[in-house]
Amino acid sequence: MTSYRVRPVPAPALKELRSLDDAGRPAVPLTDEEGGAPLRCCLRRSASGERIALVSYAPLRRWAAETGADPGPYDEQGPVFLHAEECAGPDEGDGYPFAHAHRTVRRYSADGRILGGALVAAPDDDAFRDAFDDPAVALVHVRAVEYGCFLYEVTRD
Repeated sequence: MTSYRVRPVPAPALKELRSLDDAGRPAVPLTDEEGGAPLRCCLRRSASGERIALVSYAPLRRWAAETGADPGPYDEQGPVFLHAEECAGPDEGDGYPFAHAHRTVRRYSADGRILGGALVAAPDDDAFRDAFDDPAVALVHVRAVEYGCFLYEVTRD
């Protein structure tokens, strides 16, 4: 049985994004009065009163820089929430984050090209098994349906 690794925004990227985001803008921390923002640093929703920042993030570009891939026109950036200061990261063993809503599971090849995607009722083992059944799939992005925002990356474990 194959297992899958859920990856938040990596710690080195978080450090950079808390200073200057992938669009070249400085992060602007704010107090989240309402709570509920999907935090990509620890893969949970924010609590009322937490200090967060909304920054522009280019997940495929950063992955490509690590792997030598060239995503070409598939390189995109979009808004993500994260804690304004360093946090403990995700809890282990909590299942798949942000799983109580429809999500898009987008598949990418090792060279950074989109191989397809699927709308799923919730991210689960079946969705990732379907995605990774294609041996050409190197990684998967889970995205919010309502805004298309990147939520997290999934790889084979």
